Amino acid sequence: MVPSSSLTPYLNRFSNFMTVGLWNSAIREAVTQGHSHKALILFRQMKRNGFEPDNFTFPFVAKACSKLSHIRFSQMIHTHVVKSPFQPHVFVQTAVVDMYVKCNQLGDAYNMFEKMPVRDVAAWNSMIVGFSQSGFDERVLFLFHQMRFAGIWPDSVTVMGLTQVSSYSKNVELLKAIHSIGIRIGLEADISVTNTWICAYAKCGDLDLAKFVFDRIDSGLKTAVSWNSMIAAYSNFEKFIDALHCYKKMLRDGYRPDLSTIVSLLSSCAQPEALLRGASIHCHGIQLGCNSDISVVNTLISMYSKCGDIVSAKLLFDSMSDRTCVSWTVMISGYAEKGDLDEALRLFHAMEAAGKKPDLVTVLSLISGFSQTGALELGKWINSYAFSNGFGHNTVVFNALIDMYAKCGSMNDARELFCLMPEKTLVSWTTMISGCALNGEVKEALDLFNRLLASGLKPNHITFLAVLQACTHSGLLEKGMEFFDMMTNVYFITPGLDHYSCMVDLLGRKGKIKEALDLVQNMSVKPDVGIWSALLSACKNHQSIEIAEYASARLFELDPLVAVPYVEMANIYASDQKWDGVAAIRKMMKSNKVKKFPGQSIIQVNGKPHVFAVEDRGHPEGLLIYEMLDSLILQLKEE
Repeated sequence: MVPSSSLTPYLNRFSNFMTVGLWNSAIREAVTQGHSHKALILFRQMKRNGFEPDNFTFPFVAKACSKLSHIRFSQMIHTHVVKSPFQPHVFVQTAVVDMYVKCNQLGDAYNMFEKMPVRDVAAWNSMIVGFSQSGFDERVLFLFHQMRFAGIWPDSVTVMGLTQVSSYSKNVELLKAIHSIGIRIGLEADISVTNTWICAYAKCGDLDLAKFVFDRIDSGLKTAVSWNSMIAAYSNFEKFIDALHCYKKMLRDGYRPDLSTIVSLLSSCAQPEALLRGASIHCHGIQLGCNSDISVVNTLISMYSKCGDIVSAKLLFDSMSDRTCVSWTVMISGYAEKGDLDEALRLFHAMEAAGKKPDLVTVLSLISGFSQTGALELGKWINSYAFSNGFGHNTVVFNALIDMYAKCGSMNDARELFCLMPEKTLVSWTTMISGCALNGEVKEALDLFNRLLASGLKPNHITFLAVLQACTHSGLLEKGMEFFDMMTNVYFITPGLDHYSCMVDLLGRKGKIKEALDLVQNMSVKPDVGIWSALLSACKNHQSIEIAEYASARLFELDPLVAVPYVEMANIYASDQKWDGVAAIRKMMKSNKVKKFPGQSIIQVNGKPHVFAVEDRGHPEGLLIYEMLDSLILQLKEE
């Protein structure tokens, strides 16, 4: 804060020449230049020198409070407004509403808004934007309908606020409706609105429409933000090649990249096959002078970690002079995803020792790592840590812990947490159903689904996938068909590849191979590797060689370097003593240079992961382990 004493001599010297207009100009200048504290000091000096603020003063000081997000200052300014004769002025009241919204006091803002005798579009926009940023989707849409009923015509701010709602809810149909409204009122040429639509369509999962909006922008209207929005859209879908092509076009058209461009490009490369391109962008970022920016360095650490190059990620992390909570979290997450829990925990404790408090994302990263490796004891420790450090009432943490316990096979702990939850969301129910399905507790999974329906919540595509997986695990074909029909005809959810894969698996388990093939051939989406693999697996169990040959041929076309379909087909031929077929498959594997990698298992003993491959004799306790296995096999044979 600028000390008032530094301004006092100057103001006292010229106070005789000051007018309210000049005070307003000084306050406005301070706010415009980002000196909000200075603006409030000027306001105080203005009052002390006997000048009364007018209807222009209050919007300026309210904006200063908005930028500071300081509730006490805001309440003091509101008190001055109430005492002044300008309290009924629409611009003053709108400024106070906006001030409370920016201070995240939506209740106070709405109370003020409701009392306004006249509301202009700016007042409506303040409330719409405020509620949309806080995730109150239904309230935003209700306000918009009220606004239209009151005869207020929406503008660009209204449309961007509504667009934000559709982004948060990922409701592409709502976004299309908002897009239509924007076009009707002539906002298609407003580049800020158009850029917002590009981002929103990407977040709603419709890349084609994001590209359609981008391509329709007149070349003379495009800005660096437009290009960044499109690159970020490709990044959301991990389409690093398209993101790079877009970047090259951006450079060819004469636009200068900035930090946002580099961050989006690096985010698009967060996958193993994009490591070299990610490293190239890293070099380009250094040339542009972006490598010293902490957000870029954090993104680089995340990118290298997700590409499997944890060494480069750690080198970057170690070279940082100033590490934020995000820096620590992306590094911890990198080791947790890799399965190196010892290093993840070492960094976690080092983070606390460095005085950086782990946040929600840090805790969720560790929970995810423990889930992947089945580290139950460590999972119980992070559960205790979360509840001891203020995360115990967070629904996302509850859901993550339930998922972790389920994946570690401890359904009693998962159930206990589920029952403790003060508020169960759809994700909570779905996680619990999925956990029961994973652990073979099919009856409980179906009971939970029925309780979910009775609670009034609407299941989504993930909920139905969990239920179908439960039916698949126990071979409940009729139940599976019933839920599949409910999903499509009652809740009008379009089945995805995973749903079809479950149904193909279910039909295959019951020996209905031709029905499974019919379903695959009549799917609303193009079958992928998972679908054909499920069909091929069913053919193996029921010796349907002709359909197996058809399914394996599709798999060889989709991904000729994956060994599994070759091995499956060779086994099918061998079980039917078709040795020519086995030889042909082996010849094909050799021709395509297909390598078969052995499967691996991982178990936790005293908090330390142990990895085993087929015929692996390299473990230090290998002799004892195989003696125990031989003993167990003998006991099984006796049984």
